Amino acid sequence: MRGADTFTESPFTLHRLEDFVPANHPLRPIRQMVNEALGKMDDLFAAMYEAPSKGGRPSIAPEKLLRAMLLQVFYSIRSERQLMEQVQYNLLYRWFIGLAMDDAVWVPTVFTKNRERLLVHDAVIELFNHVLQSAEEQGWLSGEHFSVDGTLIQAWASHKSFVRKDGSDEPGSGGSFKGQTRSNETHESSTDVDARLYRKGKTASELRFIGHTLSDNRHGLIASAVVTRADGYAEREAAKVMIHDARQALPDAQTVITLGADKGYDAQEFIEACLAMGVVPHVAQNTSGRCSAVPDAIAQTAGYAVSQQKRKLIEQGFGWAKTVGGIRQVMVRGLERVDQMFVLTMAAYNLTRMRTLGQIRLRGQ
Repeated sequence: MRGADTFTESPFTLHRLEDFVPANHPLRPIRQMVNEALGKMDDLFAAMYEAPSKGGRPSIAPEKLLRAMLLQVFYSIRSERQLMEQVQYNLLYRWFIGLAMDDAVWVPTVFTKNRERLLVHDAVIELFNHVLQSAEEQGWLSGEHFSVDGTLIQAWASHKSFVRKDGSDEPGSGGSFKGQTRSNETHESSTDVDARLYRKGKTASELRFIGHTLSDNRHGLIASAVVTRADGYAEREAAKVMIHDARQALPDAQTVITLGADKGYDAQEFIEACLAMGVVPHVAQNTSGRCSAVPDAIAQTAGYAVSQQKRKLIEQGFGWAKTVGGIRQVMVRGLERVDQMFVLTMAAYNLTRMRTLGQIRLRGQ
């Protein structure tokens, strides 16, 4: 019998948001890991706001704010305005963030303003560290064998904004730059002063940043992430800082750690810096018309061959961040904001990897 095309809505429901989310939904284990990390950040959150005794209007709960920002990364939502629109009617999003069915959704400008508070207090970095700590507690990190690499991030600024620093030409004039010499020494973007005109390999010169990650070789989880201004030395300089921090985090200073990298890191100064820190440089040898700075005694070891295979795992993080996380071209301006979004995206990537690793462990039991 044909059903009737009718619509009857009850003014009340006996269901909870929990009932609408499938038991095997991939966000369930991720939400549990996120809540565990946020629970460890209570002292930081308390320091970010005035005491309730001083009065004032309550802000967006920082826990909900961070969960909403992660949701934006997971589902490739391009803007806060679109995120707020979808949270209005998507029960899954409301459940993940922690909003009840009847709770009002925030105004996009209020959401953006509250996000700035997280930037001032490095809350995203703290979240990244607690997620990484959870991975270490599960035994998913080696803590000794790492890989490093960098990727180009296109800035939210156009070529027309790249004007002379002395103001001799007008921003946004729309004139042709053909035949003119422009460089970061004489020009800067009028919309994002931290962006730099940069090219790498066969790519065209664009206003860019460089995102750097240090990955753990055991499962490819990101152990450290940072964004710098784009220049020819940024990748090696950032790598030295990240591997130094990894070295300092080890309880035993005598532990031998290795660092895999591509040929772009094969420079005498970088190799010497690694050896001085007690880091074995498993850097791919660059012998194209030159002598490699990596000693043959290191390049001929079995561990070096393993590092060269494992270092390719770092590209999975970059690929995920650019196709899912929206890092190919950021929609924020300024080095600090770009760095915040990059670190948040890498934390989201780690959460997805850890969910998969947890499922593999359950199947193996």
